[in-house]
Amino acid sequence: MPSKRILALSSSWAGNSAYLETAIPVIKKFLVSKATNIAFIPFASVDDYEEYASNVREALKNLPVTIETVLPGNAKSVIEKNDAIMVGGGNTFKLLHDIYQLNLLDIIRDKVNDGVPYIGWSAGSNIAGTTIGTTNDMPIIEPKSFNALKLFPFQINPHYYNQQAKGFNGETRDQRLDEFIKMNPGIPIVCLPEGTALQLAEQKLKFVGNVSGILLYMDNLTLLTRKEINSGTDLSYLL
Repeated sequence: MPSKRILALSSSWAGNSAYLETAIPVIKKFLVSKATNIAFIPFASVDDYEEYASNVREALKNLPVTIETVLPGNAKSVIEKNDAIMVGGGNTFKLLHDIYQLNLLDIIRDKVNDGVPYIGWSAGSNIAGTTIGTTNDMPIIEPKSFNALKLFPFQINPHYYNQQAKGFNGETRDQRLDEFIKMNPGIPIVCLPEGTALQLAEQKLKFVGNVSGILLYMDNLTLLTRKEINSGTDLSYLL
């Protein structure tokens, strides 16, 4: 059985970098510099899909890739014929809603399970986990289910940031994630700050990036545990 190849990036940029600038070296290494035809899924956007895809093409123009836009009218055929899948960021609820509406969930999952490379960022990374229950997005539309692609048997929290602004009395990111863990004690959460990613290749899952991430889980299903993870950390035991 082919092994899954997944690159789940926290975001499309980090700090003051240009669009996808920090992701390009990681994507290039992940694709092993081979010419690749990519099906780009833009459904996390609420704006023009072709314009979104055009921005991605421009950002990746120096890589040996051809990017074809997945649209509602051609979604299944484009995903089936291309040899990689790329899912952009935006609103996770909108992305999963459209995937369900177009009956794409099983098609994407089956392709990835058969060894087709999957690259996602932000919302595109969030749906690689078990559910979208740890998204940071507003539920602007209701998907058929919160169940996601289940490419990973854990949750992902992209754009991880846990600072509390002065005078802000709402919950911090950690408090929200703690709530999820307490309601779902058997499911870990991998938190990805900007500029970091999860990379699965040859049955090895690694955390990569220029800052530390956080792994949240319930130890013995009773004690909430927070563990720092650094670049190169092997997380294969979570699979």
